[in-house]
Amino acid sequence: MATLLLRLQGPMQSWGTTSRFDERDTQLEPSKSGVLGLVCAALGRDRAEPVDDLAALRMGVRVDREGALMRDYQTATGVVVAATGKPDLERTVVSPRFYLADAVFLVGLEGDDTALLARIHAALRAPVWPLALGRKSFVPSSPIHLPDGLVDLPLEEALHRYQAPDMPRPPGPLRLVLETREPGHEGAVRLDQPMAPFSQRRFGPRFVTTHLTGAFDAPDPVAA
Repeated sequence: MATLLLRLQGPMQSWGTTSRFDERDTQLEPSKSGVLGLVCAALGRDRAEPVDDLAALRMGVRVDREGALMRDYQTATGVVVAATGKPDLERTVVSPRFYLADAVFLVGLEGDDTALLARIHAALRAPVWPLALGRKSFVPSSPIHLPDGLVDLPLEEALHRYQAPDMPRPPGPLRLVLETREPGHEGAVRLDQPMAPFSQRRFGPRFVTTHLTGAFDAPDPVAA
């Protein structure tokens, strides 16, 4: 089992999964639909193309730096009223938009298809289209591609072990959010599992569990 690691770091990130109408939300860590959308941009895969092979990958996130949840807003005047189909020039719509400020994540994609992971790894180094952190205007401040990011390790171990000179592993316990496929579907629900090409905007549930990497580092009292 191999794992491909990605670095998601930038002054602003947004990973919404339940946005409707004027309000745009964000989760506290990258969504699977958002990460796979980024991968599609790197590969140059059109929104109407299938993503079954990417959706089959198992995703995990190591939170190296929790972002600060921030709220912004946009305004628009003269929007079309659905009931009449005509613009209302007297009405101003306020659209709240949430995002994470100054967050850093290490994302892992685990799968049996090493050739697919290798293609993604190469594409992240020379992406076909520009890459963004959840919204087109949220550009990364450090490369998403990690030269040593393709490792022959399971997801949990890859996330726990990884560090590099330009991405040292922060001291202390770190939060891991891991996709689970165990019988019974234990864990919290995330509605960000792509069920069809992105152009159809169909997303199903997946289940995740949260762990602290400090559990791996805890000294064994019996051995003391």
